[in-house]
Amino acid sequence: MLTLPTFDDVAAAAQRLEGHAHRTPVMRSRTVDAEIGAEVFFKCENFQRMGAFKFRGAFNALSKFDESQRRAGVVAFSSGNHAQAIALSASLLGMPATIVMPHDAPASKVAATRGYGGKIVMYDRYTEDREQIGRKLAEDEGLTLIPPYDHPDVIAGQGTAAKELFEETGPLDALFVCLGGGGLLSGSALSTRALAPACKLYGVEPEAGNDGQQSFRTGAIVHIDTPKTIADGAQTQHLGAYTFEIIRRDVDDVLTASDAQLVDAMRFFASRMKLMVEPTGCLSFAAAREMKASLLGKRVGIIVSGGNIDLDRFCALTTSL
Repeated sequence: MLTLPTFDDVAAAAQRLEGHAHRTPVMRSRTVDAEIGAEVFFKCENFQRMGAFKFRGAFNALSKFDESQRRAGVVAFSSGNHAQAIALSASLLGMPATIVMPHDAPASKVAATRGYGGKIVMYDRYTEDREQIGRKLAEDEGLTLIPPYDHPDVIAGQGTAAKELFEETGPLDALFVCLGGGGLLSGSALSTRALAPACKLYGVEPEAGNDGQQSFRTGAIVHIDTPKTIADGAQTQHLGAYTFEIIRRDVDDVLTASDAQLVDAMRFFASRMKLMVEPTGCLSFAAAREMKASLLGKRVGIIVSGGNIDLDRFCALTTSL
């Protein structure tokens, strides 16, 4: 039996993160309010350290290492944001970090991970198993493996973003959260059920990679091939054991958004709110726009998960017809 993290773990993570993580802004847009017919609150994790919510879970997990673990170091696998988060957190805490990253990871994420001091091991995401590579490195080199989402300390850390949102806005009627492996959504679920139990909670994943939706609706973890989507932060193949149990217990539904909807959301964020948001970070907003008929008169929260995207890639996506 798994021992699932609780909101008490989220509260403890918030204390560890104080003075290290940014308390990111909550932004509003009158244009969005008018479009959706609701009061909409954007929790902007694109302004978090290293540009995404992932810093919260990574720092919380690494800060709990004992002295021998710190000396040996950490290993993680990630397409980019968790990689940067682990590398930065390890640097701040004075420990070495090895990161397993795909060959096609965004160049800016690879460069940032190296810049934070991470040692990168490349792999092919379509032919190799990153989890197997990470486990072998941990075993061979005595490293502690911190996965990107399926870990109680990571989940608790990610839950601090929703905790801050509710503390600033008060109870909400609905909250939309992007979904890859489920760390942010399951952490948000812990905070939602503790602080706003009546709030409807929705996970949102890429249309091309709806393993979470399938898992939620069938009651068992569904594995898929690596999805082809511009939302590189959500190109996961399955939910985790911890994240699935929390999601199926506490989430109201899992929705999807198409790549075209993500591009439209990226354009809106850039042109109307002056925000650079990566495709994965647009999932929650894209779904809320599609659900606007059921959100009339509601108070709606949207977690913008990150803003890490190569400038050339951003321009190519947002200027394409």
